[in-house]
Amino acid sequence: MNNSDLLQLLYNTLPALIVGGVAFYFFKTYSENENRRRRFLLHQETQKTALPLKLQAYERMALFLERISPGNLLIRIRPETTDKIKYSNTLIAAIDQEFEHNLAQQIYVSNECWNYIKTAKNATISLIRQTAADNKVENAAMLQEKVLTVLMDQDSPTVAALSFVKSEVREFV
Repeated sequence: MNNSDLLQLLYNTLPALIVGGVAFYFFKTYSENENRRRRFLLHQETQKTALPLKLQAYERMALFLERISPGNLLIRIRPETTDKIKYSNTLIAAIDQEFEHNLAQQIYVSNECWNYIKTAKNATISLIRQTAADNKVENAAMLQEKVLTVLMDQDSPTVAALSFVKSEVREFV
């Protein structure tokens, strides 16, 4: 094979290589775009089912926070005896029961939101325990009065968490 044959072979194969390269590039780009489109459609379909579940979880968390709010809790759960310790334990058990009932909702809410909710729960329990430990509080009725008096001076521990839940829902709706 001489130089002219080699040059002729190069002239004949070069356009085929260029066409092959361009075809490969377009096929690769088309495949990537199709994959992105499929992922987008799958994501969109998932959002249609996930959004209602997320909203329901946030609704349940808002309801939980309203139910454990000390003002609402004291109205809903009346003292059965005059013993302040039994009454405080009943209130705390009700809070824990509500929390356990809604425990699975943490899957759908953000970690920060879940931390706010846990903090509100623990602060409410702490408020009840501190009030029950006060020597000036002699019975369950006084425990109710003292907690309600404390709430007049400061916001309920659930207010900040409920505000955070509302702001988080506004972000994705």
